[in-house]
Order: sequence, then C-alpha cells, then structure tokens
Amino acid sequence: MRVHIATDHAGLELSAHLVGHLTGLGYEVVDHGPQEYDAEDDYPAFCIDAAQAVAADQAAGVDALGIVLGGSGNGEQIAANKVRGIRAALAWNLDTARLARQHNDANVVAVGGRQHSVEEATAIIEAFLAEPFSGAERHVRRIGQIAEYEASGRIGR
Repeated sequence: MRVHIATDHAGLELSAHLVGHLTGLGYEVVDHGPQEYDAEDDYPAFCIDAAQAVAADQAAGVDALGIVLGGSGNGEQIAANKVRGIRAALAWNLDTARLARQHNDANVVAVGGRQHSVEEATAIIEAFLAEPFSGAERHVRRIGQIAEYEASGRIGR
C-alpha cells in the first residue's frame, strides 16, 4: 500500500518517525513535506498535496491512504477534506481510527502530534492503515450521499 504523508512544523518529528517506521513495515511512503522545521510554515499546501495524491492514486486503482499531522490535526483534516474524493477523519484513539475506516471508508487520517506520545500516535495510525472498510450497505449509502453533495451541491434524502 502507498501512504502519502504531510505535516506542519508541530508534527515534523512524528512524521519523520512514521516515514521510517511505516517503510520498515513494508508500506511505500511518499513524504509531501515539509522537509525542515519552520515554525511559520503553512500546512494547507502540504496537506492538500498529500490528499490530492491519495485521490489520484485511488482514481488510478492504486491502493493508497494518507496521513496528515499537526499540533491538533484539526486544520490539517480541514485542508485535506477540501480535496474532492477525500474523506479525512481526525483520530484520537484506536476506536476512532478503526471506525473511520470501517464506517466512513476514510482515506486520510489526521492526528495531532502534540496530543499523543509517539507510541500512541503510531498505534492510532497503524490501526487506521490496517482496518478495512466494512462495505455495509448503510455506510455505502451515506458515503454516496456525501459524494453526491460534493459533486452537485445537492444531497438526496
């Protein structure tokens, strides 16, 4: 599986750890930056680049997911969710990570680097990456409604 990762300055150390760790587990990791610490960096471009890469890979049939990191993960999740076809979920424990995949077929996970130890954040991300989408009809239907709104600005009820 290909994993696209992006961060801001607050998640830079965690990102570096994850790139090495996930590569060691056999994932193909693509780092969308930043490459050096800058307390004034602007995370939207990095996170949108990663989200666009996930969307493009998935459209091409490539098995891919994404990770966006920041201090809280909130802004990074918001930025990633602006990309058509992306369902980014903020995960703060193992259950929210697994449920994001099971119920929402989330394709990007956001994690706050200042909210967790490296070990906790790594476990959350591993849970997200390992969990499959359930494919349950109700979840497929709801994801379809979101996609319909994204494409047309209307939602069927």
